[in-house]
Amino acid sequence: MPAELESVRTRQIVALRTMINLNEPVVSSGVKEPVWKILVLDKAAQDIISPLLPVKQLRDLGVTLHLLLGARREPLTDVPAVYFVSPTDENIDLMSEDLKKAMYDSFYCNFISPLARPRLESLASAAVHGGAVAQVQKVVDQYLNFISLEDDLFVLRRYNENSTFSYFSMNSPGTSEVVVNAMLDSVADGLFAVCATMGIVPIIRCPKGNAAEMVAKRLDQKLRDNLRDSRNNLFTMDGVRMGLLQTTRPLMVIGDRGADLATMLHHTWTYQALMHDVLELDQNRVTITNSGKKKEYDMGTGGTDKLWKNHKGSAFPAVAEAVQGDLDAYRSSEEEIKRLKQAMGMSGESDAADEAMTTLLADTTAKLGSTVTSLPQLLEAKRLIDLHTNVATTLLDVIKERKLDVLFELEQKLLQHSPLDQPVTQFLGSISNQEDVLRVLIIAFLCQETVNQKGYEEMMSLLREKGIEESALKHVQKLKSISQLGSRLASSSHTEEHQGAGTKTIGMFNKLLNHGSKFVMEGVKNLVPKAHHLPLTKLVDTLNTPPSSAGISAVGINQMMGGSSQAPDIDETYCFFDPKLMHQPTKETIALARQQAAQDIVLFVVGGGNYVEYQNLVDYGKNKNLMRVTYGCTELVNPTQFCDQLTRLGRTSD
Repeated sequence: MPAELESVRTRQIVALRTMINLNEPVVSSGVKEPVWKILVLDKAAQDIISPLLPVKQLRDLGVTLHLLLGARREPLTDVPAVYFVSPTDENIDLMSEDLKKAMYDSFYCNFISPLARPRLESLASAAVHGGAVAQVQKVVDQYLNFISLEDDLFVLRRYNENSTFSYFSMNSPGTSEVVVNAMLDSVADGLFAVCATMGIVPIIRCPKGNAAEMVAKRLDQKLRDNLRDSRNNLFTMDGVRMGLLQTTRPLMVIGDRGADLATMLHHTWTYQALMHDVLELDQNRVTITNSGKKKEYDMGTGGTDKLWKNHKGSAFPAVAEAVQGDLDAYRSSEEEIKRLKQAMGMSGESDAADEAMTTLLADTTAKLGSTVTSLPQLLEAKRLIDLHTNVATTLLDVIKERKLDVLFELEQKLLQHSPLDQPVTQFLGSISNQEDVLRVLIIAFLCQETVNQKGYEEMMSLLREKGIEESALKHVQKLKSISQLGSRLASSSHTEEHQGAGTKTIGMFNKLLNHGSKFVMEGVKNLVPKAHHLPLTKLVDTLNTPPSSAGISAVGINQMMGGSSQAPDIDETYCFFDPKLMHQPTKETIALARQQAAQDIVLFVVGGGNYVEYQNLVDYGKNKNLMRVTYGCTELVNPTQFCDQLTRLGRTSD
């Protein structure tokens, strides 16, 4: 990635560091000691900061304590307090109480999203009552209401079963219009914050007639309003800077989850997505239970973990080989570690001893010379190897137990309509995990252009036989019949769109067959997924391909699907918004905007996303040599959670 186009994660970290440094840019000279302060957060702010700034970095910025706004706190009248909270009535009341009591030496009030005028007045009134007006140093709208989990991945909220952002909430008949409108406004606010943080005013494209269009309209209006506001234009400096770097405008494609349900249920075979599916990766952390003891691992190392950086999107066998390779390399350095430890009069086998020693050594580098630089590096390498070994062996156990390799291969065949060795219902007879059976059946149902009544009944009877609730399949069947997903129109999203999927089995696991390997891969297939584009990646490709070549491919697809050779007009099917245009775009304006493919693309999915789709888009960006691609979604949802949402939707429609 070119250095000029900083990632959304980098930009958010810079904004947070500046905020914590009392809204002054952080100068990393190391000469000036930071101002010691406390940080007061709410739950939403905690979710934003925790994947980005570990406690050590907060300490380096002068944070001695970080406390929850709603928790009981003692007055510290000689210390400045930096608040970072959502602008809710409850939070404003709590902050007002702090101001009335003059709890801290000075107050730096930072809000995740813009503070409404009445709430600002309420806060000002409390400051007057407490005689703390002079102590309120700053009140700032930070526009940071999103969570960056990777350089090229953000979510608007951490997953929550009762979230209004969920696919269930958006499609439930029980959701009121007021709740839906509030949710659409929140999503648009989050996307506006992403644009402001990245410094981009993108062209926005989305399919017509669904939640994605409503979000796009709101975002377009927010960007327009801000661009026309000469006093508070958030894009002035960034706009100039980004304009110098890019010859083409950024493109934001907003997709709707309903366009592709199959990907959300698919058994995956790549490292990060497997962790999300099997180990419930959340906020870049996984918890593994070993011998009755729970241990949490943080995967967000900020780019220092090369194996994670290079292999999080790799097929699991490749990851196992890479971990084994690192382990072998480390073993060859073990003797050197023992020698260095003894030379420094230190020993200790436990993780805590290693960690304490690493810290001590890092802090006294100048005194101890070159020996120290190699020892902390070796100890950190050992920590990362242990982490990946534990995670990968846990995944391997689940793969064997649930036959995930076999299920992955079966679903790939279903997606590309390859002949099966036996009918799906017969194959699933030997699968014991109920959720796995339900997921495969729904994918099989979605991927067939038409499912006759007999086939549907066979699926239902299998579910009854295994004691699995039928609501999810009923809901998908109802969806398919209402929107005629079996028709030519819908087959483009579930039948044609997954073309190119599949796997190939490569040779045996070369590095893993030596007797010292930690990974006993016996009985697990060495599958490599074939490179193909998922439906929403295809949508991005279609919208970012200049009209002449897009027309040719559209004609080809249409003919394959039995349609006429007349190319469907993409610009008739998908909305076009350009916040920089004063008037409604004409066909000529749209055609002109599409002449040059964008080099900076954001794909955002309303209704939930997952790591499979994220990795697919990242791979697409690499293949096309784009300057920057970013994937975002309302929340990351794993297959278990999505199955649960479909089941609940099925119950509501019974």
